[in-house]
Amino acid sequence: MGIYEDLVGAGRKAEPRYVDVERAGASAWITLSEPERLNPLSAGLVIQLKAALSELTGDPAVRSIVLTGSGGAFSAGGDLEMMALAEERLADREGSIDIWRWIRNEFGGVLRLIARSDTAFICALNGAAAGVALAWVLNCDVVVASEEALLVPAFGKIGLLPEVGTSWALTRRLGYQGAFTFIAGGRHLSAREALDAGLVSEVVSAQELRSAADRWCERIAALPDHVVSMAKPLLRAASDSSWEAAVAMEEFAEPNCFTTGAFQAAVRGMLHGRPSADEANNQRD
Repeated sequence: MGIYEDLVGAGRKAEPRYVDVERAGASAWITLSEPERLNPLSAGLVIQLKAALSELTGDPAVRSIVLTGSGGAFSAGGDLEMMALAEERLADREGSIDIWRWIRNEFGGVLRLIARSDTAFICALNGAAAGVALAWVLNCDVVVASEEALLVPAFGKIGLLPEVGTSWALTRRLGYQGAFTFIAGGRHLSAREALDAGLVSEVVSAQELRSAADRWCERIAALPDHVVSMAKPLLRAASDSSWEAAVAMEEFAEPNCFTTGAFQAAVRGMLHGRPSADEANNQRD
């Protein structure tokens, strides 16, 4: 077997639980949980995280998922022991192809669940986020950062490049020079600096982080069911589209909303007084 199969097998057999899942109504909290090592992205953690996200994003009752870390960090990024093993096994028959498979299928698999699912992802950024973990943070739909949070561009210092969606997220928010400066400079960004740069959505105290993320879950749960599932792919596609294409996508999407019970109940409510909660819920698509 190659290193990819070995890592997947080891991840599936990992006995400790590195990912805690807590469900509450229409939302779920997922906590990366190996705080004594700053929640590194070991095979066990990544495999468990991907499995948890696959289950939750496949459940239409779950409208939003909050990602956070335990202890003082969100995640230190790649597991050094796993990186050392990968370096030792480069002479295997598959060479770097197995590393590509892990990055694409496992690190990238988590990323695609965050970006491509119909579920809203909220990052409750409790501490430092580095490497691939930073990529996951930047690709969430909302990032609520604790004042103790740090964005750590650790790629260049260990001879790596931005990966798993980091270059896409950074260049669209910072522009080319801003993204290059962030990566090449290697300076950690505080939560307030990240907010000023447009890399996080909100900054709160560490004590308020849980309640701030829960408020976002409540806002999402209050929306008609179709709004997030339609708006999320529309907005993500618009960031890569021409003006003409973005307008056209909106023009095709909007008429579908007119057919929903939620929209029709809202219009009747504005014209004739608000419908009862039961009526509005019964008329949702």
